[in-house]
Amino acid sequence: MKFPHKKISFKKHKKSPPGSAPGMIAVADDAQNPVLKVISYNQNSLSIFDFGSAAQIKAHIDSRPELSHWVEIKGYGDKKLFEDLSSDFNIHKLEMEDVLSGYQSPKIEESDPHLFIVSRAICYNAEDEIQDEQISFFIASNYVISIQEKTSDYFLPVLDRLNQNKGIIRKSGSSYLGYALIDAIVDNYFPFLERLGNYLDELEDKLLTAPDVYSLQNIQASKRKLILFRRIAWSEREKLNDLLRTHNDLFSDLTRRYLRDTYDHTIQVMDIIESYREITASLMDIYLSSVSNRLNKVMKVLTIISTIFIPLTFIVGLYGMNFALNDPLTGKTLPMNMPELYSPYGYISVIVAMLIIVIFQIYYFYKKGWLDFREKY
Repeated sequence: MKFPHKKISFKKHKKSPPGSAPGMIAVADDAQNPVLKVISYNQNSLSIFDFGSAAQIKAHIDSRPELSHWVEIKGYGDKKLFEDLSSDFNIHKLEMEDVLSGYQSPKIEESDPHLFIVSRAICYNAEDEIQDEQISFFIASNYVISIQEKTSDYFLPVLDRLNQNKGIIRKSGSSYLGYALIDAIVDNYFPFLERLGNYLDELEDKLLTAPDVYSLQNIQASKRKLILFRRIAWSEREKLNDLLRTHNDLFSDLTRRYLRDTYDHTIQVMDIIESYREITASLMDIYLSSVSNRLNKVMKVLTIISTIFIPLTFIVGLYGMNFALNDPLTGKTLPMNMPELYSPYGYISVIVAMLIIVIFQIYYFYKKGWLDFREKY
């Protein structure tokens, strides 16, 4: 896992100016041009169509009411398309505003003739940065419209099941397709959590062996990821709970049974997130302990060096007072005034005494085990 050496920041979404009229459909200047695809299917057949306008999509769905249709739209860069989509499919402008706003918490709203659902997909991109993307669904009796900002392929497993006619997806109608798309988003949380868990394990090993100047930043980045993900997973769980409690004819009893399984998955996700939050908190303790331990080792070395030089400094300072043996005025001998200063062996005697003191100190520190500076793990 690559450890980042820069601050991790999450995408900021532009909001409408204060006082703007509700229901305004606004498209960002850098939004991707939308890619439209319609998948029409039943138990015996499946066809994929490319259309360029909402009117063509609506006409196609109305002409084939016996089929189930999945309208997949990737990209927000066509304001007229979404205005027409809102008009042709009876989508309220407030709902379309939520779709294009860029950030809405997972939620569910009942409208006629569809159910409006917002989910959030999360994953790592190629630069090891978090990609948090809103995906909106409009689920009706015979069609599902999915709208996402980028061209990410979160639903390839669902498309593969449709193409290969696996399971009951081709014979269970649009509500089951809506469940399958929501379930694909929730299932995508687990690889993200697994990768984040591996990152935390490697970060813990790094903190125990060689913490560096980026360790604190990496811990804080992990905490931010978990905060973001917890907010998403919590809202997703509450949304599924509301969906299960909503008495809506669009979802059959069979689909609700599968939705309960997806709800159980969100509970598992929340449990994993909580355990990772505890691990992240412990990583901070490990980091502080490692830094404190390294500081203690440095202070230990400096203290031993200082302790060795304390008696040497005392001796040098004592003999540096230079008291005279003879009084310069009277010439009288002063026997108590450091006669060693005039001894022919005074210098070498002091040097030998200082070396003996140093050797004795080092031996004493060694016997006490204070000179072992090797890292022990």
